[in-house]
Amino acid sequence: MEIIISETNQELSIAAAKSGAQKIKEAIKAKGTANIILTTGASQLEMLNQLVKEDIDWQKVTGFHLDEYIDLPPTHPASFRKYLMDRFVNRVDIGDFFLINTEEEISTVCKKLNRLILSNPIDVAFVGIGENAHLAFNDPPADFETEEPFIKVVLDEACREQQLAEGWFDSLEDVPTMAVSMSVRQIMKAYHIICSVPGPRKAKAIGTVLNGKVVPEVPASILNLHANTQLFLDKDSAKLVDSVSSS
Repeated sequence: MEIIISETNQELSIAAAKSGAQKIKEAIKAKGTANIILTTGASQLEMLNQLVKEDIDWQKVTGFHLDEYIDLPPTHPASFRKYLMDRFVNRVDIGDFFLINTEEEISTVCKKLNRLILSNPIDVAFVGIGENAHLAFNDPPADFETEEPFIKVVLDEACREQQLAEGWFDSLEDVPTMAVSMSVRQIMKAYHIICSVPGPRKAKAIGTVLNGKVVPEVPASILNLHANTQLFLDKDSAKLVDSVSSS
């Protein structure tokens, strides 16, 4: 794993977006198309805002949605479908983008997405890390074994409290308890992983991910085993990291 530390969230976001954009363009040049995964959340706002500005032939790109709540309408402010439509899909002329439609029967949704992603190997995955060190909505202890690309998961209280604290919901009771998430193993199949993690609230998770063992209790620790992961931090999120250099 390559660790890149910037002074601010804005600098982090620009660096992450530009690195990911370059890798998308390399995939298009090599094979004519590129397949990507996009994450959501407050921590990804500036990165996505920069990514849509990059000079990419988006018509040659197919995108996949990382995770989505169950029992939350797509019109809700916290809906990740709404987030991606507003902040990405409607701002670029993308070839295809496969959203997770949790309005449908969940097993059917997963089967459809599983079939699609298995036929479209991922070139670049844009991900984040949660305050509980989750990767996508794979809360601890994460399933490191399943080969299913998309799975139904239970959200732990720490994860739900993070969503509340970020202002997406009015109360903890409003935060859904279930979601569809891309599995850990499926994320790890991406050729490149661009992981953006800004802010002081993520410092403890980042310290645990980088300074501890690779275990399901720290889901994002598995990124240490991925040869082509770039972890973009700012000074706040990196403050508990031992022995890393800034870039």
